[in-house]
Amino acid sequence: MTESVLVTGSSRGIGRAIALRLAQAGHDIVLHCRSGRAEAEAVQVEIEALGRKARVLQFDVADRATCKEILEADVELHGAYYGVVLNAGLTRDGAFPALSEDDWDVVMRTNLDGFYNVLHPVMMPMIRRRAAGRIVCITSVSGLIGNRGQVNYSASKAGLIGAAKALAIELGKRKITVNCVAPGLIDTAMLDENVPVDELMKMIPAQRIGTPEEVAAAVNFLMSAEAGYITRQVLAVNGGLC
Repeated sequence: MTESVLVTGSSRGIGRAIALRLAQAGHDIVLHCRSGRAEAEAVQVEIEALGRKARVLQFDVADRATCKEILEADVELHGAYYGVVLNAGLTRDGAFPALSEDDWDVVMRTNLDGFYNVLHPVMMPMIRRRAAGRIVCITSVSGLIGNRGQVNYSASKAGLIGAAKALAIELGKRKITVNCVAPGLIDTAMLDENVPVDELMKMIPAQRIGTPEEVAAAVNFLMSAEAGYITRQVLAVNGGLC
């Protein structure tokens, strides 16, 4: 029986930090990327240097058929996952009147449909393990309180929270917990020049930007045996922003 964890969007940023932290905790890691294969393979090398096994899967979480094909094949070959971290996501920011249909659809297909596309193929194998399991969804402060210029992103992340809470009810008796981690302002590549950092800093009691490692620590706890009685929750990692 494997104790591996699938971490989507794990070639860089928060996903990379999560993968490394879980490897340090003793898990074998199934890395995932959409396009940054070389980056994902570099993370694989880092994990193997820690004495854990790692492999890389490459697919677009918005592509349902490909998700099903690749994930079912991986589970067939290596066994069911102990846990899944749904981290892959993207933004297409802009004022709502200026959002194109593509801006809306791409964000929804990736951030929200990705929940179904990734979890559905691996869910029954996890259940059939008849053992404890963990699912953690990386949402956002935007999904909790909304954010100007992110109507699409906020909707997708709020939907992710709702889906996670509903799935947690279904899986509760099976010892598979489902929780969310909602990062706030985190120092990653998504934090570009369009993000009003100075304005946001005034709203953060901690008066600083968070790190990917701090998000990873929260995920690691929810993945642990100690968190077995925690499910259907949203853990905010945002310096007190909300």
